Amino acid sequence: MVHRLLGLPGFSLTVLLLPLFLNGLEILDPGQVVYRETRTNGVVDKGVILECGTTLPDVYIWGFTKPGTDTIRAVVYNFGKGPKLQQLAKDLGDLNVITNSASLSIEKLPLAAEGLYTCQALYDTAEGARLYYYFVYLRVLVPVSKPYILLSDSSPVEGTSVWMRCGLENGTDPVNYIWEQESRSGLVTTLAESNRSLVNVTWVTRNHTGWYRCLARNEVNQQRSDRIWLDVIYGPDLPQIDVTPYSVTERGYSALEKETVSLMCQALSNPPSQYVWFYNNSQVYTGPQLTITKILRMHTGNYACLAQNTYLNTRSKKTITLTVYYPPDGAPYCSILPVNNYNDLALFCSWEGGYPPATLSWSQSVHGNNIQGTTNITWIQPGPETTNNSVFTCYGSHLTLNVAQRCSTKTWLPYGEPQCSAYTTRNNEYLMLSCSWEGGFPRALLWWASDSVDMQGTSEENSNILVLRSSSTYSGKAFVCHAKHPLNKESKMCVLKLEAPVLMTQRSVVSVYEGNDVQLTCILSKNYPAVTEITWYNNMKQKVDNSDTPKKYILQQAAAWSNLTVRETDGTVDSGQYWCSAINAVGGAEIPIRLLVMRYPMPPNVTISRIIYSSHRRTDVNVEWLIQADGNITGFFIEHQRLSGPLWQKVAVDLEPSTRNYQINNLDPFGKYAFRITAVNHRTIGHPSEVKSPALPGFNAYPAVIGAAIGGMLVATIATVLLFMYVVRNRNNNPRLHDLIFGRQNSQSRENINYPEDEVVGGAEGEGDRGETSPSTSPGPSMALPRPTATPTNLPPGDEPVNVTITVMASS
Repeated sequence: MVHRLLGLPGFSLTVLLLPLFLNGLEILDPGQVVYRETRTNGVVDKGVILECGTTLPDVYIWGFTKPGTDTIRAVVYNFGKGPKLQQLAKDLGDLNVITNSASLSIEKLPLAAEGLYTCQALYDTAEGARLYYYFVYLRVLVPVSKPYILLSDSSPVEGTSVWMRCGLENGTDPVNYIWEQESRSGLVTTLAESNRSLVNVTWVTRNHTGWYRCLARNEVNQQRSDRIWLDVIYGPDLPQIDVTPYSVTERGYSALEKETVSLMCQALSNPPSQYVWFYNNSQVYTGPQLTITKILRMHTGNYACLAQNTYLNTRSKKTITLTVYYPPDGAPYCSILPVNNYNDLALFCSWEGGYPPATLSWSQSVHGNNIQGTTNITWIQPGPETTNNSVFTCYGSHLTLNVAQRCSTKTWLPYGEPQCSAYTTRNNEYLMLSCSWEGGFPRALLWWASDSVDMQGTSEENSNILVLRSSSTYSGKAFVCHAKHPLNKESKMCVLKLEAPVLMTQRSVVSVYEGNDVQLTCILSKNYPAVTEITWYNNMKQKVDNSDTPKKYILQQAAAWSNLTVRETDGTVDSGQYWCSAINAVGGAEIPIRLLVMRYPMPPNVTISRIIYSSHRRTDVNVEWLIQADGNITGFFIEHQRLSGPLWQKVAVDLEPSTRNYQINNLDPFGKYAFRITAVNHRTIGHPSEVKSPALPGFNAYPAVIGAAIGGMLVATIATVLLFMYVVRNRNNNPRLHDLIFGRQNSQSRENINYPEDEVVGGAEGEGDRGETSPSTSPGPSMALPRPTATPTNLPPGDEPVNVTITVMASS
């Protein structure tokens, strides 16, 4: 058909002339040219397909128009003999024609491939030739590369500005930029999104601290940059102090004594703050946490935490007040005090110390009221309405203690009644009236008044002493002590009446025998105050006391009497008038006592009835005596005198009155003595007896001789018997001694032989006489002991007999 239309001989000519036809030559076959336009995108280094109809045309040619120009240049054509690539195809990438189609496939698409592609396709149809123009607009897109971030300041200070740029080397516009922020916790948020790569933060805050990414996106792809850290510098903020254990008061924080307290300081800052702790403006610790183990009351005060940012050289400080609570020492103190002139009771409870002050409360009172207070509380209790021995309890509590402390006090009356007494100072210069009412709680109040009801001195508790100058004008006057206790509605009293001393004695005249002790007695019948001392004066008007040496006087004294004992009285010295004197603060008195010292009567005379030596040795003397008449005798003493000298010496004294004989020993046997005896009646010594010398005893030897003879005989007999027994028992060991005493047996002597055995025995004995030892046999009843015979004359030498003489001596 083409050939027919063009009238050309061949198809090749038609192909050559096809561009000319397209440029304005009329086609013979009237018909419309079809124009088709499409747009497609390709990606650099990727592949793209440019379509030219859905079926393979009979003739087609691809042309390329570079953007910005009008020139169409051929890329590939096919006039029925297969596609032919032109030189330009090499610049447009790896270009190929798809089999059985006129579509182009471009691989490794370069940027130069972007432009207008025109496919002129000629179809030979039954209706005639049809011409199609396919305009394909190819846009070559470049994918975005991996972006990177540029920061104006990676560590900006809070409050300043900072910009961030998302750098991109390649990428076809339009490119969209998304900024992502990742916090420390990993939370990702979108900070900004625009088609601009620059983000400007005009006021940086600490919230901008974190990781930042830039996401670049175009029609082809999207890429994220690496994270970059934006470190915002700030702080330190005002520190936050946390106290553990946590206890807040109006003044700050509180802690209990001896517990562990931790102070934690935190101040937001970048870089992190450095912390310094101050206690009352003195640095005590470096670090965020200050720990005080076993905190004490002395640690109460102001604690300041200083936070420092060394990078910015900035600091901030916060101060808190820490109060250490501690309990009072010990336990509450309770007491009861008298008030309202000792008519009522003030219940006082105190527990001082501690912080905060302890809370105190009294137990239910008699009226049912209950009061509370701190540190010290007082409750007034009506006295007469309170029973004796009532107990009141005060309870103390403190927030540092788990158990309440308490104290109790008891009110009670003093025992008995008030007691009064009077005494004086030394030398009775002052008179002191004492009044006491011991015990009780609270103490009773005491005061003195005269008998005219005038108060004397001042009032005192428990005891009261009124001091008066001594004067006789007080004698006979009364003083009253008044005592008041809150538990008694009325006061009690005791009375003192002052009296000068009055002295008495049992006997005004006392007699005693010389040498005896005598006792003089002085009695106080009236005196008040009590006389401190009763003074005695002897017959020489000299004061008597126990310091006298030697002890001539002995004083014995009690409250109401005094005894003076005169020892070993002497008529010439101790007879006379003695005085007893007593003085107190309101007067004095004295009485006389006469002492008569008498001598004992003379004892009777003594006569020596017998005086003789006890033996011829003249060392002991026996003396006997008699009294000439009856009389008082308390003893005897014996004296002796050597005849060569005039001096008498006592050899026996203090002999009993009933003694009438005595032996004097250890005398000199060569001396000559004279003796005398004297009777004694206490201190009265009688007349000595006549002087006598002892005589020798008579000689009488008969009893001594008889006794010596009998004794000698007994000794000799016993000795002889013992000797015989020894010789008999040892006859074989001492034959010579045996023969000497009993004599040798005669060889011709024969014994009566009544049995054959006796003859054998006799023969054996005969052999024994010749010096041989035979066995010992017990003699039978018929054997006779040999008797001593005359000494034989034919003894061998050395066997001569020995003479033994036994002498018996008797001694007297």
